[in-house]
Amino acid sequence: MKKIIGSVLLFCLLNTSFQIKAQPAFIKDSLINYINQGIKDWQIPGLSIVIVKDGKIVLLKGFGVKDITNNEPVDENTLFMIASNTKLFTGTALAQLDYHKKLSLNDKIGKYITGYELFDSTSTKLVTIKDMLSHRIGTKTFQGDFTFFDGNLSRREIMFGMRYLKPVGNFRQDFGYCNSCFLTAGEVIPAVTGKPWEVYVHDSIITPLKMKNTHVLGNGIERMQNISKAYTTSFTGKLNKVPFDTWDNLGPAASIISNVTDLSNWLIMQLDSGKYNQQRIMPWSVIQKTRDINITYNSRKSSVYPIHFQGYGLGVFVGDYNGRQLYWHTGGASGMVSNVCFVPEENLGIAILTNNDNQNFFEALRYQILDAYLGVPFVNRSTQQLSNFEKGEAIALKEIEALKERMKNNATPLAITEYTGEYTNQLYGKIMITNNGNQLNVSFKSHNNLTATIDYLDNNEWLLQYNNILYGIFPLKFKIKNMKVVSVDIKANDFIEYDPYTFIKK
Repeated sequence: MKKIIGSVLLFCLLNTSFQIKAQPAFIKDSLINYINQGIKDWQIPGLSIVIVKDGKIVLLKGFGVKDITNNEPVDENTLFMIASNTKLFTGTALAQLDYHKKLSLNDKIGKYITGYELFDSTSTKLVTIKDMLSHRIGTKTFQGDFTFFDGNLSRREIMFGMRYLKPVGNFRQDFGYCNSCFLTAGEVIPAVTGKPWEVYVHDSIITPLKMKNTHVLGNGIERMQNISKAYTTSFTGKLNKVPFDTWDNLGPAASIISNVTDLSNWLIMQLDSGKYNQQRIMPWSVIQKTRDINITYNSRKSSVYPIHFQGYGLGVFVGDYNGRQLYWHTGGASGMVSNVCFVPEENLGIAILTNNDNQNFFEALRYQILDAYLGVPFVNRSTQQLSNFEKGEAIALKEIEALKERMKNNATPLAITEYTGEYTNQLYGKIMITNNGNQLNVSFKSHNNLTATIDYLDNNEWLLQYNNILYGIFPLKFKIKNMKVVSVDIKANDFIEYDPYTFIKK
């Protein structure tokens, strides 16, 4: 018996040694230092990461701090907003309902949401659940998000506001990343099950996966234990704390809050064909359906990465990486960015959560880990991207300073009161512009706490500065006709929406 036990022990020791040796040199010897240097270079207060390989956790660790005022450290249980990494949970839930014949992903949205409309009648008649989950209704990426993001509109108001989103592309032909699409798809769930999206996702995915500290909604986020604060360096170059997003009205697109400990369970399920701890959580066909490409948005070889094609499934991006099939998603919330990635052929999963939204280290780190496991010759992905990032930031900050230097109390083209009043945009609704001496103040009626100041520069150009620095600092012009103010175009950070909104003066 002792001989048998001794042989088993020797096998376990040898097998453990083999597993350790099997990890790439970069992962074993350099990764920790790489991350520590990266968060310093990119001004990231804190980061947490999990790497899963061959069913085992290789790394589960926090770096830096979750709060720069008291330096409380990030650990493996620190909560972050995972934002759009919520989307695959929604896609999986709907694929599960499809599997159980509660619905078909090819069902028309109008079957479940009476009166729902898109901009044109043809798309309205044709649009399906799958179209919504695939970002293929023809709208521009982030279109409508300035109205919908972090606002006070209800889910129903957002869905019915989509009729004002004029497409820039073709239905089912052009990819345009659409948060309100995912909300709409998610709202099919209560129509079918009688349970709100958040309850169904919690009951069918979060609970079976034992993701014990994951919150499906963000309500009360500031009171959650071990929650990271949110930061940005946008528009100032310095770390600024920003308010937590209120994503619950776009819940199916972005509201989940989690940590890398819980996300390791999600990754293990993805890598074990729908099983966790040898228990079937999702049928394999459900997992497969989420990964089928429904629209291709790039089929050209990358000049930087070993990538040739990229497409989108049901809440997940799909592509290749050095000859393997890759699935991933990023998530961006105010003050936080994240990514979740898995490579089934290598039985490899990665999740990275960070608390500065104005950086690309969270992506450089993911690629660096993929390079190590997939045999790509070493190139420092962080320093490769950092130089261009810093140059771009320096130019942007210089432009902002140049604008501020033009604030010299110059006389406005019209009396300051001519610019005040109520302005409307068909999608957004109302804003109010009032004056405080020679400065204009803006209140945004579809947001609870968003305001801005407008200061006159010269040459009919003004400077817009939001009270939440994440929204940005931009020049603007009022359109004047016959000595009367007609309208104003207002821009927000590209992180929120790319195009400005035209507000018409009443």
